[in-house]
Amino acid sequence: MSLEPSQAKNVAKVLSEALPYIQRFQGKTMVIKYGGNAMVDEDLKRGFARDIVLMKLVGMNPVVVHGGGPQIGNLLKQIGKESRFVDGMRITDSETMDVVEMVLGGLVNKEIVNLINRQGGKAVGLTGKDGDLIRARKLHITKQSPEMAAPEIIDIGHVGEVASIDTSVVQMLVKDNFIPVIAPIGVGEDGQSYNINADLVAGKLAMALRAEKLILLTNTTGVLDSNGQLLTGLKAEQVDKLIKDGVIHGGMLPKVNCALDAVRSGVRTAQIIDGRVEHAVLLEVLTSEGVGTLIMG
Repeated sequence: MSLEPSQAKNVAKVLSEALPYIQRFQGKTMVIKYGGNAMVDEDLKRGFARDIVLMKLVGMNPVVVHGGGPQIGNLLKQIGKESRFVDGMRITDSETMDVVEMVLGGLVNKEIVNLINRQGGKAVGLTGKDGDLIRARKLHITKQSPEMAAPEIIDIGHVGEVASIDTSVVQMLVKDNFIPVIAPIGVGEDGQSYNINADLVAGKLAMALRAEKLILLTNTTGVLDSNGQLLTGLKAEQVDKLIKDGVIHGGMLPKVNCALDAVRSGVRTAQIIDGRVEHAVLLEVLTSEGVGTLIMG
């Protein structure tokens, strides 16, 4: 079946517009945090995998970091264990950590690897424990209120933050034409496993790899102004003002801070994009419009 002349013209235009971006990003590393609806909807999952494979085929070096909070919650529910949270972070005792490792390092990680491989890519799954990739330290949460004489320190178990990253295993895989797919689990000095926020891992990994781009998939259109309109391009100082004015708040704040840290540490750009849009990653990388908010240093 041949295309109508008008359709053919549109397809040719899209392909030709992608050329300068392919040339510009050839050989460059892109760290993509994969999560939200894009990990649940079957069409979006296939589209994401195709995007990653195409990026690799045209000479870019995609590195995928994934979350899996809903999947962890579902399995905990199945085994009759209640999920409890403090400031949006899951309280993770030893039994819960076993489930986290099973879900993130096993079920979710291998599903993403399989998705990419079925589209013709060569993906390899890792956790931060492989090749001493992610060293973690225990995350402590402090709460302070006016009536308290001293801040309360809350222990939420096996929840960590990134202490250091050794990129050797990732660089080896990229050099050999593989696509690394990384679960955000690190190991502490005590030998214990720690669950780490996937956005945070993606940001720190992008810094360590001196990546060209950090791309964070979300379930929102991007960063919005006070009128609810999408802000497509922002300088770091503009973002600081939006945070100070309370325009950026709530669940978007950690993602934006992650993006800011990255661009201030040598990553050229960070994008917060709408993962509910099919082929969102390709649209962000290979078109001038994109589907979210671009943050520059």
